[in-house]
Amino acid sequence: MTSTTSIAAIVVTYRPDIATLQALVDALIPQVDRLWLVDNASTNIESIRALAATRGIAVIVNDHNVGIGAALNQGIVAARPNGHDHVLLMDQDSLPAGDMVAQLQQAFHNGGERLAAVGPAHVDARTGDVAPFVRIGFPFNRKLRSAPGEVVDCDFLITSGCLIPLRAVAAIGDMDAGLFIDNVDLEWCFRAKARGYRLAGVADARMSHLIGDRLHWRPGGLAIVHGPTRLYTIMRNRVLLYRRSDTPWRWIAQDIPRAILKFVGFSLVVAPRAANLRAMCRGLRDGLAGREGPDPAAG
Repeated sequence: MTSTTSIAAIVVTYRPDIATLQALVDALIPQVDRLWLVDNASTNIESIRALAATRGIAVIVNDHNVGIGAALNQGIVAARPNGHDHVLLMDQDSLPAGDMVAQLQQAFHNGGERLAAVGPAHVDARTGDVAPFVRIGFPFNRKLRSAPGEVVDCDFLITSGCLIPLRAVAAIGDMDAGLFIDNVDLEWCFRAKARGYRLAGVADARMSHLIGDRLHWRPGGLAIVHGPTRLYTIMRNRVLLYRRSDTPWRWIAQDIPRAILKFVGFSLVVAPRAANLRAMCRGLRDGLAGREGPDPAAG
């Protein structure tokens, strides 16, 4: 890299497809100064180690699945003493465009000290659709379809592709490890906004990404579908966020009806209905009880 900014990429892995991971690693290496893989007890860890060895990549290996928040924090801890001033957070199934990081860096150079994070436009790898950036509103969010060259202020960014200066992490705090997987990005963004920081989406920064286990057709279009284990943490974590002081009331007010619709839909329409119902009921119960960590029924 030729910039004065030093960027460490952090990729959290959990039983990844090695070909997909290799494509991600090869796309990242020319764009960042260092790359860490943080593995959550993958069964194919030896293949991950072999790939890392051929690319000169450092690997942090956990002997059990500590979740996305804790794994990202491990990568951030590794980056701090190595002279890096920014971290790029990545999911294992994302694929950045060749100039994604450069576009994100340019947005930071023009963004000012109160810019906590920037993120790319996400292109769904299955449909080719570009996800909008979002500003939270009531009763509905405002979806921002940014034009080429635009950098738009938004209210949250998903984890993958998010470029964050370590000074912002120091001021806002680490990722919430207790949430384990879902809404870790949302919670951190809520904290950032509550402390007066900005978040921005960069239209010219592009990244292919997968969200959800599969797509399900419904009247009005395709919907993202998760399995029962994810439905547990999704339902539990949204309740946990309702209880957090940094969570904006507008998000809570519009999310409660959304949660009800998801509960009904996944219980009555989307298979496996009975398992979905049980998982979501446990999630609601544990969210009300303030329980954190992995799904205890996941084994």
